[in-house]
Amino acid sequence: KILHDHKLQVSSGKSLSHTTGLSLNNDRIYKLAYSTEVLLDEGKGKPQGSVGYRISSSVDAVLLWRNPDGDDDQLIQIKMTDVKVEDVNQQRGEKSIFKGKTPPKLIGKQNLEALQRPMLLHLIRGKVKEFYSYQNEPVAIENLKRGLASLFQMQLSSGTTSEVDVSGNCKVTYQAQQDKVVKVKSLDSCKIERSGFTTQNQVLGVSSKATSVTTYKIEDSFVLDVAAEEIHFFGLNFLNSIKGRIVSKQKLELKTTEAGPRLIPGKQVATIIKSVDPKYTAIPIVGQVFQSTCKECPSLSEHWQAIRKHLQPDNLSKAEAVRSFLAFVQHLRTAKREDILQLLKTASQDVLPQLVDAVTSAQTPASLEAILDFLDFKSDSGIILQERFLYACGFASHPDEELLRALTGKFKGSFGSNDIRETVMIIIGALVRKLCQNEGCKLKAVVEAKKLILGGLEKPVKKEDTKMYLLALKNALLPEGIPFLLKYAEAGEGPISHLATTTLQRYDVLFITDEVKKTLNRIYHQNHKVHEKTVRTTAAAVILKNNPSYMEVKNILLSIGELPKEMNKYMLAMIQDILRFEMPASKMVRRVLKEMLVHNYDRFSKSGSSSAFTGYIDRSPHSASTYSLDILYSGSGILRRSNLNVFQYMGKADLHGSQVVIEAQGLEALIAATPDEGEENLDSYAGLSAILFDIQLRPVTFFNGYSDLMSKMLSASSDPVSVVKGLILLIDHSQDLQLQSGLKANIEVQGGLAIDISGSMEFSLWYRESKTRVKNRVAVVVTGDVTVDSSFVKAGLEARAESEAGLEFVSTVQFSQYPFLVCMQMDKADAPLRQFETKYERLSTGRGYVSRKRREGLLAGCELPLHQENSDMCNMVFAPQPESTSSGWF
Repeated sequence: KILHDHKLQVSSGKSLSHTTGLSLNNDRIYKLAYSTEVLLDEGKGKPQGSVGYRISSSVDAVLLWRNPDGDDDQLIQIKMTDVKVEDVNQQRGEKSIFKGKTPPKLIGKQNLEALQRPMLLHLIRGKVKEFYSYQNEPVAIENLKRGLASLFQMQLSSGTTSEVDVSGNCKVTYQAQQDKVVKVKSLDSCKIERSGFTTQNQVLGVSSKATSVTTYKIEDSFVLDVAAEEIHFFGLNFLNSIKGRIVSKQKLELKTTEAGPRLIPGKQVATIIKSVDPKYTAIPIVGQVFQSTCKECPSLSEHWQAIRKHLQPDNLSKAEAVRSFLAFVQHLRTAKREDILQLLKTASQDVLPQLVDAVTSAQTPASLEAILDFLDFKSDSGIILQERFLYACGFASHPDEELLRALTGKFKGSFGSNDIRETVMIIIGALVRKLCQNEGCKLKAVVEAKKLILGGLEKPVKKEDTKMYLLALKNALLPEGIPFLLKYAEAGEGPISHLATTTLQRYDVLFITDEVKKTLNRIYHQNHKVHEKTVRTTAAAVILKNNPSYMEVKNILLSIGELPKEMNKYMLAMIQDILRFEMPASKMVRRVLKEMLVHNYDRFSKSGSSSAFTGYIDRSPHSASTYSLDILYSGSGILRRSNLNVFQYMGKADLHGSQVVIEAQGLEALIAATPDEGEENLDSYAGLSAILFDIQLRPVTFFNGYSDLMSKMLSASSDPVSVVKGLILLIDHSQDLQLQSGLKANIEVQGGLAIDISGSMEFSLWYRESKTRVKNRVAVVVTGDVTVDSSFVKAGLEARAESEAGLEFVSTVQFSQYPFLVCMQMDKADAPLRQFETKYERLSTGRGYVSRKRREGLLAGCELPLHQENSDMCNMVFAPQPESTSSGWF
């Protein structure tokens, strides 16, 4: 029963006409019931499927002092008593970890004493002026007290303002009615120091949404009831099984009032506080950071000893290797430089490359110092480790200025291997782009790196360095680099010209201006000089991809029939692919094709073996995964270029998952064939270039020069050449949340993969046959972990998905006769898919409850179509298996 005598006005009490926030009557103790609870689930809203806990207590609120010069200046004492901790899920029953535990056992005697010590709140016009508590109280306990105290901050009128409370400095909107006030806090606006980072690419990123609504039921300027609800939802953009939700609630209810102490007279609040207890000290009401200690966690070396068998080279194609890698990266982020360096120095050679992957992926100052101390770039004995370090830097999810500064410094030094020198510059380009995407383009190290790349293109010290700087620009994608690309594309030698045009191909449509397209048109139509087929077709592809004009499309179509035989077929296949796949240029192409001069049988009946095809690997309403394969042959039937791409699209965002390009030239002499126009003097060459997750890697050479070709043919094996091999931290999201209840929440999403991309090119004069092979093998693991911690009890939700997959492309050409025979195959292997979900509650003493679910299935393999004649989408069937569940103590 609520006693209403506290509503009566007395001569020494408040004046309602001046009140802008909550106001307490003189000489009364307000008896309230308070509870805060938190639930974790997958967002389905079923309480029985959630984990969490509730902290409840009685609360006494007393007005100690009111400024005699203003009723809205108050000092309030708030004290929690009879604290309890219990399950939110009442169905837990005998499995409850709180059953039979007293509050001192659950919370800890010292924690409980600190929680029940009174706090003081200085309010002016309803807003917190100062929060007072005792020094050296546990931070987690102080945060719980801050969460309760923040509920007393409000205003009785409608409007939008900024408030400082446990959540930080936040924008809040009040909607006031006669007996009710609703406060909506914009959690995205809250300014509070918390660690965190995320993957910049939206395809691999995490989406989150947060809401906070507090409803006050008011009578006579004080609360009858307060109900607050804060919800945080997160989900991985490309995989909807990795998601979670935090629901945090607070409830404060007035039970009764009793006679209380009289007001303390005085004008200065500092004097009043000192008279109450001189030990009180002002502390921020904003929640503070605390770290829970792990009592039974292994040391770094113990952890490494436990997982290193999973990181053996033979095990890297298994999901267990990636799971171990992700867990160890998390441990490395808390490790000291000396411990990391000692581990690097003592690790065995077979697992050392994987350890370098993990240390670099940790992306902490300690891990960077350790790995730079360990690697010696002046030596040519550790090239594999140096390369693994550099590629891990390129794939870094949240690189900082210090990493770029370190690599720039290394580039200015000496190297034992020129390949490593080139790789350093290529990765510098990747870091420049990532830092610019994160609004870091004006950082000193970024400005210096940009000057290094552009200066190298303007005035290369050595002519052979031009390719290196172009590859760096292909990663950096600097707008100010476009004039250099146009110069090299039009005037450069074959390989340099081709690299410049493929770099332009990676730029956004905004940068492919009319001026750029004029140069590309001159290249394609050979207005100034003769260009190789690879350069011309790439120039045409850039034009057609970037809002081509009517005349640009018409001139390209009119050129078909006037080109070398295989280039005719290639351009025709490209146009047909644009139409069939409904690419952006398809509307303009259809407009042009209405002209009979352009659209006739002679032009569209050109024969040849070159091809271009785009198809779907997977497709859903909100995302799509595509592959494309284009192959260009020389007139004599020898492969000139094959280009295999995989893209992932998510809304307006895209990710260039992979590109593997195999190029060959100057091989016609082997079969006494005539080279095509403009390619009469090309040196014999074959090589492979790759892009992986938007990062251009250093190209690999199979052979260079006729003598190199012959020696390798005579001693050749069909062993593939590795393009990239290692462990990659692909998804990396960490977010600390300060809940308004005072509890601490943390969201961690990590995704890693073990990848092995290799390529080979076999050439047989005896059988007059060439074969190219590109093989991709990956094991991928994605984990999502959300926890809510009070320091004495923690609740958590873990989700994990994992799979092993493979994709192989084989192209065989028999050129013993003309037309030559071509066989192309792209096979996607069976991919097992496993999903796990773990929910738990755990006391600081170690006792806990856990619930586990597991689902398995098989994504059936298939052969992906590579021609318009066989363009049905690969029918990938997912075969689920029964779900298994378990729960119990630990």
